[in-house]
Amino acid sequence: MRLSRATRVFVLVLLFVLAVPLLVAVGLGGLAGRIAWNARSGQPLESRVPLRPAPHTEASLEARLAARGDAGARGAGQRTILFGDLHVHTSHSADAQLQRIVLGVRESDRGPADACDFARFCSQVDFWSINDHAESLLPSSWQSTVEAIRECNALAGDPADPDLVSFLGWEWTQQDFDPGRHYGHKNVVLAGLSDEEIPARPIAFMPGPHVAFALMGAVGPFAKGHDFSGFRDFHRWTMDQFGVEDCSPDTPVRDLPPDCHESATTPSALFGKLDEWGHRALVIPHGLSWGVTNPAHADLRVQLEQHDPARQRLIEIYSGHGNSEVYRDFERPTRDADGQWSCPPFDPTLGVELCCHRAERLARARCASPETAACDAVVQEAIRVAAESDASMSLPYSAVPDALPEEWGDCSQLGADAFLPAFNYRPRQSAQYALAIGQSDEAGQADRFRFGFIGSSDNHRGRAGTGYKEMGRLIMTDGVGYPLPFDVLDVRDGSYYYTGGLAAVHAGGRDREAIFSALERRETYATSGDRILLWFDWIGASGDTGDTIQRPMGSEVVTDASPRFRVRAHGAFEQKPGCPGFVHAALDAERIESLCLGECFHPSEIRKTIDRIEVVRIRPGAASTSGVGPRIEDPWLRFDCPEGEEGCLFEFEDLEYAQSPVETAYYVRAVQSESLAVNGDPLRCERDAEGRCLRARACAGDAGGPVDDCLAPVGERAWSSPIFLSPATGTLAARSPAPAQTRLARSPQ
Repeated sequence: MRLSRATRVFVLVLLFVLAVPLLVAVGLGGLAGRIAWNARSGQPLESRVPLRPAPHTEASLEARLAARGDAGARGAGQRTILFGDLHVHTSHSADAQLQRIVLGVRESDRGPADACDFARFCSQVDFWSINDHAESLLPSSWQSTVEAIRECNALAGDPADPDLVSFLGWEWTQQDFDPGRHYGHKNVVLAGLSDEEIPARPIAFMPGPHVAFALMGAVGPFAKGHDFSGFRDFHRWTMDQFGVEDCSPDTPVRDLPPDCHESATTPSALFGKLDEWGHRALVIPHGLSWGVTNPAHADLRVQLEQHDPARQRLIEIYSGHGNSEVYRDFERPTRDADGQWSCPPFDPTLGVELCCHRAERLARARCASPETAACDAVVQEAIRVAAESDASMSLPYSAVPDALPEEWGDCSQLGADAFLPAFNYRPRQSAQYALAIGQSDEAGQADRFRFGFIGSSDNHRGRAGTGYKEMGRLIMTDGVGYPLPFDVLDVRDGSYYYTGGLAAVHAGGRDREAIFSALERRETYATSGDRILLWFDWIGASGDTGDTIQRPMGSEVVTDASPRFRVRAHGAFEQKPGCPGFVHAALDAERIESLCLGECFHPSEIRKTIDRIEVVRIRPGAASTSGVGPRIEDPWLRFDCPEGEEGCLFEFEDLEYAQSPVETAYYVRAVQSESLAVNGDPLRCERDAEGRCLRARACAGDAGGPVDDCLAPVGERAWSSPIFLSPATGTLAARSPAPAQTRLARSPQ
């Protein structure tokens, strides 16, 4: 059944009007025979959960060190690479509960205890962070989260050499349809766990409860005919939300009662409250280019005046919601002074066809006489409706009502050359754009973002590090289907959920302090899920002694000399099927199947090969009259790794920098040989000779779409944090670049 847009809106409004009495009716039943939602999702860790055996930990660690050739260096001040996930939601998050109640996703009913078990036994990451939405955290659920994370750490063994480090945190979840007031989503990750090291309560974006979540939950029984048991739990949580008073905005944070709901409506306010507490914490922006939560014209320039470089050290460049790395210089539809929406001209060189462009072709193809004025009028209206839909984050289908979803192809998505991109891509929210923008004042002081890179999962089922094996699309990703039996959402969205990435750190040890210090130093990199090993260093000479010195990824270097860099990468281990013996010794078969889907991180001794290494150069200080795009050179250099060799090593030098030094950032991508990945080809397009998507075959969750894993080959990759260079002489004001000269030399093996 295909309903008109007006009919769909009317039905939605009707359902929401009916939701209020339904909430009351179901709430009475919930009070009579309630299931303790908070108790279940805040369950304490069971004492049966053992430590990951030391031999396994040692073998894994030594394998990583051996790949670098310094296996005996542990304990001698050498850094080792550790992998983690700093973006994990449990059933304390309202959207996880919505997946369960509205969509019937029972996998979303997993609390902090499950998350700890998954990180320890299934993915076997070295560290992770819990980041439930602060807007939906009650005082009771926050306290149970604190207790669960403490217990997870208590089970990790020697604090100086634990098998798993669990960090406490939350997500500050802000969004606005007005790009001028949109700041996006940010994870807060706390360094410590004692009462003296953590705030009394998480700091949300909005005051009061998420009323919208409660109304959406009311639609659930109508949408798919689920029983009411889970909905009653959700309603109980909603009623508890209404019982929590908002904290006074004028009272110092330490003088507030522990059980109020604290909020900060801007990043500056959030940073101010964290400063009042005085605890070590990082604030990590994420999901920036994802079109589901970011308006079409969102621009990171808005956040430059509300940036705290001491806390916002990192940016999540990749997650289960896709890749937010690249900047593409394409425009979204705009509205004129009369409020009319228009579509920008189509530029085939950008590799992006907007849905308003697609609407023009689809509408004209349906005209009996395509060259008539009557057809022109129909086409212009289709363009207008599609342009408005694109700009307002809604679906484009009503622009040409009789067109099937697959006929819209990959409109408004990055093209076939993009690696696992975020849905409805927002280019001015990308990591490359963040590094390229900024201004210098008269004194030469630059107001810029200097982000290090991490990956994570953004998983909503208590599963950290889901990318260890490419499987379980409907469980290991958030692509689960649709809540209503008609086209309210863009069905292509389900094709753009992936198994998630990882945050890697170069740390001086396995303990909490070593990991958090590496994060603060930006000595980090992101991966798309595979545990690729990556090193990226600036190599220079000391001005006093002439000795060779190195600075790792994430460093800021002041120099006027030609910079030289060294890159080294090793592929991830091939995975063996099933789970290691220690997992079977710790968990019964039913638990392994339920939590891990019967598959764990289980490395062999064979590594995948690195296909190539690409260098990206970004010069925010370079003079440019044509916008941000020319400042981003991607790739600036490419090195094809020799076949048959383990790992890949090379050095390069930028001679252009010394001729006219301007502030410059360099980072590298290490790309593995191709392997299959969930939603590797998001829309599985049938393409013409020019690469244009003729028809799409979306992997639309479980709502009538395929139930397989939609596997396709991709080159999994790792992104180093940038190394930031600035000139020692003169100012950082923009200068015209000299003619390009570079030197690339292979390093001796």
